[in-house]
Amino acid sequence: MKKKIFFICGSMNQTTQMHQIARHLEEYDHAFSPFYVDGFDRILKKLGMIEFTVAGNKLSNRCRDYLRDQSLPIDERGRNRPYDLVVTCSDVYLQKNISGNRMVLVQEGVTDPESFMCHLVSRFRFLPLWFAGNALTGLSDAYEVFCVASDGYRDFFTQKGVCPEKMVVTGIPNFDNCRQYSSNTFPYKGYVLVCTSALRETLQFENRRAFIRKAVEIAGSRQLIFKLHPGEKHRRATREINRYAPGAMVFSTGNAEEMIANCDVLITRFSSTALVGLALGKKTLSDFNMEEMRRLTPVQNGSAALNIAGVCRRLLEREDPC
Repeated sequence: MKKKIFFICGSMNQTTQMHQIARHLEEYDHAFSPFYVDGFDRILKKLGMIEFTVAGNKLSNRCRDYLRDQSLPIDERGRNRPYDLVVTCSDVYLQKNISGNRMVLVQEGVTDPESFMCHLVSRFRFLPLWFAGNALTGLSDAYEVFCVASDGYRDFFTQKGVCPEKMVVTGIPNFDNCRQYSSNTFPYKGYVLVCTSALRETLQFENRRAFIRKAVEIAGSRQLIFKLHPGEKHRRATREINRYAPGAMVFSTGNAEEMIANCDVLITRFSSTALVGLALGKKTLSDFNMEEMRRLTPVQNGSAALNIAGVCRRLLEREDPC
C-alpha cells in the first residue's frame, strides 16, 4: 500500500506551498485540509470570533475553494487517518488528531513581531502559542523537521529557542524564485505599492490614517496603489484609503508578488511581502529592521518545494532527514 501524507493548509500562501510540495511526492497518497481547530475553539469559529486566524471561516472557505478548483483530494479535519506523515505550515496550534504523527513543519514567511502577548505566552507556558500570532513558530517542538527559508532564519529561530538540529535550510515555496514574478500581465508600472497588514484584526494597534498619509507623502506625484491584506476588513480599509489618499488605486484581490515586481517602491508594515521586495531589489520600507530582513531573505534556489519533498521522502523511508 502507498504511504499517506496529510497536508494541513491555511492561508492561500500556506495552501499553495503545500500544493507545490505535494507535486514532488507523487508516489504517495495525498490528502489536504483547510486549517481546523478542536473543542471549544470550534465554537469560537462558528461564532466568527477567530476570523483573524487561518482557521477562520473566510480563509478556510478560500482554501477549500482552491483545493476543489485544483481537484485535490480533501480530507476535512483529517478524518480518514491514520497518516504516515503530516506536513503543516503552522505549529502554534496543534490539532489533537495529529498528536503522535511524524510531522514536517514548513516556514510560511515572516513571523509576527514580539508583542506583549508574545512575552506573556513565553512566560506562562500554559497559555496557547497562538495567542501570540505566529511569533512563536517552531517552539512546539512537536515536529521532526522544521524547513526554513535561509541560514539567517535558522539563526533567528535558534535565538528564539528552536532546536537547531531539527532545522533544515530548504528555502520556502512562493519565496524561492522571486524573479519569476517579473513576467506578469499586471498593467501598471513605476508606482508606489502599499501592502497592508491585518494588525487590527489580530487585536494589535495600528494608526491606519497616519500610515496612509505617510504613503501619500512618499509617493509624491507617482501613482499610489494599495494591495489589501486578505485577512483585513476590506470595506473599512477601502473607505479609509479613499478618504486619506484620494486618487489611490485599491486592490483587494490579485497577485501581490506581481504587483511588487512592477513597482518602484514597496511600503508595508509587518508582511512577508517585504521579503519579495528585498529579493527583487526594490526599495522596501517596513516596520521591520530592514538590515535584519536582508539577512533573513529566503534563498533564491527555485527548488524549495523539491527540497522539502526530499525531507518528507527521507522521513517516510526512515532515513535521517537532515
